[in-house]
Amino acid sequence: MANKTTSNATHVLSLKVENRAGALSRISSLFSARGFNIDSLTVAPTTDPTVSSMTIATTGDEGIIEQITKQLNKLIDVIKVVDTFNKDYVHRETVLIKIHTRPADRAEALRIVDIFRARVVDSSPNSYTVEVTGDSGKLEAIINLLRPLGIKDLVRTGKIAVARGASRGGA
Repeated sequence: MANKTTSNATHVLSLKVENRAGALSRISSLFSARGFNIDSLTVAPTTDPTVSSMTIATTGDEGIIEQITKQLNKLIDVIKVVDTFNKDYVHRETVLIKIHTRPADRAEALRIVDIFRARVVDSSPNSYTVEVTGDSGKLEAIINLLRPLGIKDLVRTGKIAVARGASRGGA
């Protein structure tokens, strides 16, 4: 596990929030009102229909992240906030990449897809759409390898995070 840092680092905040209208707006307004940037944001319902899981990636030093966490905890919609930095969490993202596939490049594209344990989710005579899930480094690596083949479109989710193992201490 890495040591805490005082320099700017990306922190992934895992939140449980009330699943009601306006919650996302109030949370994102907190960031914009204080001049903090949201690098990525994902929201989805949980097994409890009254609660949503929200994952926010943001950058800042320890003091800024502490301030963000304290301000989030003051919001009525927020049930729990966990900064996953230096904690035992799994972080993942997903990307869909539509690439040109000239006949000469189709085998190379499939080789790259196989190496990254990605999968082709759509195919046409001129393109493949590839789905890949993993950490940010893995996604950047496959994007860089597919770029010379010609990326037509790319859509990327934000980060998601969950506590490892039997731990139930996460958000």
